[in-house]
Amino acid sequence: MKTSQNKFVNREISWLQFNQRVLQEASDPNVPLIERIRFLGIFSNNLDEFYRVRYATVKRIAISNQSGKKIFKEITAKNLLSEITKNAIELQETSFKILSEIINLLKSEKIFFVNEKSMKKYQKKFVSNFFNDIVSPSLGIIILDKIKKLPKLKDNFSFLLVRMKLADGLIQHAIIHFPNNLKRFIELPSEDKNTYVMIIDDLIRYYLNSIFKVFKPKSVQANMIKISRDAELDFDDDISKSYLEKISESLKDRSSGHPVRFVYDSNVPKETLDFLIKKMNIDIETDSIIPGGKYHNRRDYMTFPTLNHNKLVYSALKPLKIKGFNLKKGIFKKLSKRDFLIHTPFHKFLYIINFLLEASIDPKVKSIYITIYRLSKLSKVASALINAARNGKKVIVQIELQARFDESANIKYAQEMQLHGIKLIYGSPNLKVHSKICLVERKEGKIFQNYGFISTGNFNESTAKIYTDMTLFTSDNMILKEVKLVFNFFTANYKRFNFQNLIVSPLNTENRFKNLINNEIKNSKLGKPAFIKIKINNITSHSMIKYLYKASNAGVKIQMIVRGICCLIPDRINMSKNIEVISIIDRFLEHTRFMIFCNNNDNKVFISSADWMTRNLENRVEVTCPIFNDEIKNEILDLFKIYWDDNIKSRFINDSEINSYKRNKKQKLRSQEEVYKYYKEKIEGVQGN
Repeated sequence: MKTSQNKFVNREISWLQFNQRVLQEASDPNVPLIERIRFLGIFSNNLDEFYRVRYATVKRIAISNQSGKKIFKEITAKNLLSEITKNAIELQETSFKILSEIINLLKSEKIFFVNEKSMKKYQKKFVSNFFNDIVSPSLGIIILDKIKKLPKLKDNFSFLLVRMKLADGLIQHAIIHFPNNLKRFIELPSEDKNTYVMIIDDLIRYYLNSIFKVFKPKSVQANMIKISRDAELDFDDDISKSYLEKISESLKDRSSGHPVRFVYDSNVPKETLDFLIKKMNIDIETDSIIPGGKYHNRRDYMTFPTLNHNKLVYSALKPLKIKGFNLKKGIFKKLSKRDFLIHTPFHKFLYIINFLLEASIDPKVKSIYITIYRLSKLSKVASALINAARNGKKVIVQIELQARFDESANIKYAQEMQLHGIKLIYGSPNLKVHSKICLVERKEGKIFQNYGFISTGNFNESTAKIYTDMTLFTSDNMILKEVKLVFNFFTANYKRFNFQNLIVSPLNTENRFKNLINNEIKNSKLGKPAFIKIKINNITSHSMIKYLYKASNAGVKIQMIVRGICCLIPDRINMSKNIEVISIIDRFLEHTRFMIFCNNNDNKVFISSADWMTRNLENRVEVTCPIFNDEIKNEILDLFKIYWDDNIKSRFINDSEINSYKRNKKQKLRSQEEVYKYYKEKIEGVQGN
């Protein structure tokens, strides 16, 4: 979509541009081959979530706005649906070409994909046993006819649409679905030095005649289809039900929500396709109908196996220790002297685990407060909190039951924590808690001393290996007394709370940041140094963007690193000439959010859980934390420079160069590698003294 006449890029189109950057990683010949195939999985998974959430939202607007009024300033909702579908088809076609290229390149590494027609004789016995023992018992088969109503096909499942030609010339249709717990890729036996991989779809195709033997088909074929459904949770108004019950019941309905996207194998016979579309009541005007290749649900490529080809994946990155933060000695003793910043995955996530474990057994610790948004499947964080409760600590957990697509896991943990005496806070259905905070109250002599941490990311040891996030450990009471106030706000959000140091959504985030921007505008007009440096995931708030435009027009130099959605248009005369924006996509998902304001060379530095999106500013509880420690301030300034100087994995975001690489032939700098070196040199410097 062209942006030349608009002040803002459409949010949905900007998101598709972000996913194009993910696709660029899959096509990059400098990325290891198996990592490239995994990036294709990330691309596909992103697109699935986009359709289930964003496309579904636009579709609801389109249906309720049949008059064609421009709900979106630059386009009607119905036209936006068409634009999204057009762009999505182009991206899908590109992704198929990339996949084909990768498969050919894998052959040169002696890795071959085998289908139902190309298996070797000695592999068929293994396949037979695998099918009979593992696959066959898991399959669901629905026989279709003209009379019976088709059961709703769950989204996020894999389906094969089967067409059988019977002896009497009649056509019989069926659908096979196989659950997500079946591995998509099967490594077959090899009697040579080659590696053979089979996709489970093809294994099922091999046994089609056996599966449908009762029909005695003359011919049978199976083509893949995929359905994406609206993932919005709908709540009933029954006041007798607990919040936990309402979320649980809404989740049951999600898998059968309204369809928003239908993807099909373009080789499926037209009459079969028409039959199914009619059977599924798909709306050809508002649902996205996309022809594709033989294989769908390509998000499964995210977990494509290494196949003992370690040179085709990124080499393991060993997390580093933090200068002066010794895990073998008491964490509280260390924190009483100074603040520490951990930056995962470059640093060990173990610091967070050890902090909670130490708190769980320390006799002086009386209470632990923590927010939880997403936990890993086997969470050491949850285990430490349960252990603390067993040891008689007062444990208060604010757990977000509406963490999208992690609701089931969080419900499970909530129920387990309740059984062990942990007090749970659920918050408000209309106010998600997205902040990442923890507070420990420890009795030292006659007084209580506070310790805690504030983070940009989830307390999740699994994602900490692939997401970059910052966590500030502190004993500073100016910060931690206000962290306690945030927990008070959870249970009494109708009260007024006065935060002097923390910036807290939905109370004061937008106003506080606008004041910081205004201060830079004032200094620029007085001829004083003025700049703003922001690293963020998404910026969609038109209100905040207008303030940045205002600062640009006042001469404030603004540098922004935006990983995902960017509705701001930089480098435009009389609007944003002093704003530069880049985006970095690399092996780790850039998730850190931090902001630096010049403040006449007395820098104000913050880390935050909040993006600059309307939902983060107005409809969520978010915490932005100031950095008072000068050493950590300088560290964040150093890190911004490293990221900004990236000329291998950074792309331009502006009117004329959407997603073009920022290149420098003379001196190459890859920010994630340089950040790791930066921290390693700090450690080596300490060891050398």
